[in-house]
Amino acid sequence: MEEQQLQHENKMGTMHIPQLLFSMALPAIISMFVQAMYNIVDSVFVAQTGENALTAVSLAFPVQMLIVSCFVGMGVGINSGISRRLGEKKHREAEMVAEHGFLVAVILSLAAAVLGAVFSNIFVKMFTDNPEIIKGCTDYLLIVTIFSFGSIITQAGFSTLQGSGDMIQPMIGQLIGAITNIILDPIMIFGLLGFPALGVTGAAIATVTGQIIAMVYILIVVLKRKKNLLKLHFRSFKYRGAIMKDIAVVGLPSAIMQGIGSFMVTGYNLILAGYGMTAVAVFGVYFKVQSFIFMPIFGLGQGAMPIFGYNYGAQNAKRFKETLKVSILTSLVIMFVGVLLFQLFPAQIFMLFNASEEMTAIGINCFRAISLAFPLAGISIMLSTSFQAMGKSYLSMISSFLRQMIFLLPFSYLFSLIGGLDTVWYGFIVSEIACLVFEVIVYRHYKKKVLDRW
Repeated sequence: MEEQQLQHENKMGTMHIPQLLFSMALPAIISMFVQAMYNIVDSVFVAQTGENALTAVSLAFPVQMLIVSCFVGMGVGINSGISRRLGEKKHREAEMVAEHGFLVAVILSLAAAVLGAVFSNIFVKMFTDNPEIIKGCTDYLLIVTIFSFGSIITQAGFSTLQGSGDMIQPMIGQLIGAITNIILDPIMIFGLLGFPALGVTGAAIATVTGQIIAMVYILIVVLKRKKNLLKLHFRSFKYRGAIMKDIAVVGLPSAIMQGIGSFMVTGYNLILAGYGMTAVAVFGVYFKVQSFIFMPIFGLGQGAMPIFGYNYGAQNAKRFKETLKVSILTSLVIMFVGVLLFQLFPAQIFMLFNASEEMTAIGINCFRAISLAFPLAGISIMLSTSFQAMGKSYLSMISSFLRQMIFLLPFSYLFSLIGGLDTVWYGFIVSEIACLVFEVIVYRHYKKKVLDRW
C-alpha cells in the first residue's frame, strides 16, 4: 500500500509531461466543460420565461462571481499548499493543509450567507427600478448565497484531491452536481412533474440542490475512501496559524483576483445600463457562453497546477518549464476554436436564448469583438497558474487588477464615448494585451532569478 502511494505521489515528478498533463487535466476539462454546458442550459431555460428573467439572472452574476472568487482562492491556496509539500516530502503537513482548508470553507460559507441576506436587495436596486427584475434577482441571490456552503465545501474537497494528484473524483463530483442541476432546471423553472412553476427562483433552487448533492459525494470520498493519498484527522485537529497563513498568502490574492472580476462585471453593467437592460442581458449571455471556452482552460489550469507546484517544490526547473510550454500550446488550440465559434455563429447562439432582433444585433458585435482577445487570455491564464503554484499568487492578483480595473473598464468607457455601444467591447482587447505584457516580463524575471539557477 505504501509503495502504491509513493508511486502515485511521484508521478508528478517522473511521468512524461504531455502524458501527465493530459491525464491530470482531462478529467478537470471534462467536468468544467459539463459545468459550462450547465451555465448555458440554465440561462437558455430562464430566457424562455422572458427577457426580464434573463436580465435578473445576468444582474445576479457578479455576486455569484464574488462567491466563486472566495472558494476558488481558497482552493488555490489548498491545492498549491498540498502539492508543494508533497514535492518537499512533507506528507503530514500536506494533510494538515487539507484539514485547515475545510475550516476556511465553513467560515466562508457563513460569511456568504450573512452578506447575501443583508445586501441582495440593495445590490439589485443599483441597476434598475423594474419591480419584476428586482424581485427575480433578489430571490435568486438570497437562495444562492444562503446555501452557498454546498459549492464552497465541495471546492475544499476538490482541491484536497487535486493537490494530491487525484483528478478523477473531482470530475465525478462536478458531473454529479452539474447533471443534477440540468435535470432539475426545467422541472423547477417550468413546473413539471407536479412542481409549481418557479421561474428564476426555480433556477436558483436547482443550482444549490446540485451543489449540495455534489458536496455530499465529495465528502464521502475525502473522508471515507481508503486509497486516498492524504488521510485527514479531524478528531485530532489542531489549529496551526502558519498553515492558515500559507493558505491565505496564496489563496487571498487569488480570491481578490477572481473578486476583481465581480467588480468588473458590475462596472461594465453600469456602463451598459446607459444603453438599456437589453445590453446588460447581452453581456450576461456572453459570460455564460464564453464559459464554454474558458471553463476547459481553467480545467487545464487545475490539472497543471499540482504539476507546477510539485516540481517547484522539488526544484525541477526543466519539468516546470515544460509543463508551462505544453499547457500554453494546449490553451491556444482551445482558444482558437472559441474564436471561430464566436466569429462564425453569434446569431445562431443568440437564437438559443429567445433573443429579440435588437438583442441579437448587439450580441453579434459583442461576441465578434471580445473573442479576438481569447488567444491572449489563454496564455495569460497559464502564466497566472504557474505564479499561483509557486506560491506567488499576488502576481496573478496584480495582473488581474491591471487587466480589469486599470485597462478594461476605463478603456471600455472611453470607447463607449467615442463609438457608442458598438465599440465598448474593444476594451477587452486592450486589457488582454496589457496583462500579457506584464505577465511575460514577470515570468522572465523569475525564470532568470530562480528557475535557471536550479
